Amino acid sequence: MQNRMNLGDLLAEIPHSILQGSEDIEVSGVAFDTRKILGGEVFVCIVGTQVDGHDFIAQAAEKGAAAVVVTRDVTAPEGVTVVRVEDDRKALSLLACDWYGNPSRSLTTIGITGTKGKTTTAYMIYNMLNGAGIPCGLIGTVEIIIGDEHIPATHSTPESLLVQEYMARMRDAGLKAVVMEVSSQGLKMDRVYGIRYDFGLFTNLEPDHIGGNEHPTFEDYRDCKKKLFTMCRKGIFNADDSHCAEMMDGCTCEAITFGASEGCDYRMTDTQLINEPGRKGVSYRVTGREDLSVETEIPGRFTMYNSLAALVVGCEMNLPRETMLNALSKVRVRGRVESVPVSDRFTVLLDYAHNGMSLRSLLSTLREYNPKRLVCMFGCGGNRAKDRRYDMGEISSKMADLTVVTSDNPRFEEPEDIIADILIGVKKGPGKYVTVPDRREAIAYVLAHAEDGDCVVIAGKGHEDYQEIRGVKHHMDDREMILEEAARLGLK
Repeated sequence: MQNRMNLGDLLAEIPHSILQGSEDIEVSGVAFDTRKILGGEVFVCIVGTQVDGHDFIAQAAEKGAAAVVVTRDVTAPEGVTVVRVEDDRKALSLLACDWYGNPSRSLTTIGITGTKGKTTTAYMIYNMLNGAGIPCGLIGTVEIIIGDEHIPATHSTPESLLVQEYMARMRDAGLKAVVMEVSSQGLKMDRVYGIRYDFGLFTNLEPDHIGGNEHPTFEDYRDCKKKLFTMCRKGIFNADDSHCAEMMDGCTCEAITFGASEGCDYRMTDTQLINEPGRKGVSYRVTGREDLSVETEIPGRFTMYNSLAALVVGCEMNLPRETMLNALSKVRVRGRVESVPVSDRFTVLLDYAHNGMSLRSLLSTLREYNPKRLVCMFGCGGNRAKDRRYDMGEISSKMADLTVVTSDNPRFEEPEDIIADILIGVKKGPGKYVTVPDRREAIAYVLAHAEDGDCVVIAGKGHEDYQEIRGVKHHMDDREMILEEAARLGLK
């Protein structure tokens, strides 16, 4: 990162015009939030869904901004340089790239997009690279990892200024690679514009994030994700996904395929479910460009795809095969079908599934392991669409033997009202159910009533370590509560 930089140099790769002042000035940084202005920055007026940065030009100048970047004619205080560009978000991304010295050019960059599997696949790649002696950072839904530093995430893909700052810190810390989740919103809003990825990875595609301020149609959602494959050197595609051909259409990268289909560059065969007391996972063989046997202790057939996708990246980077296989066999992803060992009589799994689609996928996956009973505990967030509550309730009742309905993040609603909505859906299915509004008490209930051979799923919060009530976040970690209640019950 520079201490100061000539504005004209920063703007060199951005088509622009000067409406006021001069670009031959020194600036001390880039900002798009007036609260971050300390003096001397170039302030980019981002037009958001709720707020328009153009409305804050006077405030930016008052706080000491040296220049503002706009997309329309504006009135600005005298002494402030006004730069006009065609695209505010692309300009912000390119300014951020240059300000931080284009850190992605010093790192092996791996971007992952898709509806499901991004987080798990990212951690698998992260573990493989670090295990192979290639220090790797991570930018994802759960956290940002820079060496020993773990920063809680607020978005799957942060704003471009933060993306570049994180990558610059990775470069300066001596890291050699970064793996990141690239969301459809991140691509739509050009948060990763200006990055040239070494690898782009497509996991799968299903309707999601459609409506409101997200994507107006499924086609828009799909097309935003496709952008990644015009920004990478090698594209790695799940050939078994029904939308794979659409995702590959128009890509400008070298295309590499994986899956169970014939003709895949990396094909999985001999797939098996590992189903032992207290241990569930998958195994398979890879043929095609490689001949390897893979085993991992994360349950579910989707784990086969996630781990194979990670393996393809490692193989294309020529990582030591034993190192990759060892990393995949040991990897654990917090809150993603995470096994919490509390008993050798039954299995307890923690998962982030918080909508109908993800809950259906999770429960259908676990059904394949033929548990004595499938027990599903979950709640739904407050101040969100009620359809999600009906949907999750019905799915759980139809796919689980016992549903335990509890509280999640009630926000500004009463937990009992949310539970009542969930029960409307639950009563459409044949499964047994109970309601335990207090989440800790619900966890204690499912542990105390678990039977030999059961599979108990605690869904909804996953990696989250808080419960939001009336605008206040209170510490609450499902994993901690599972272990504490198991100890109190004397389970083993």
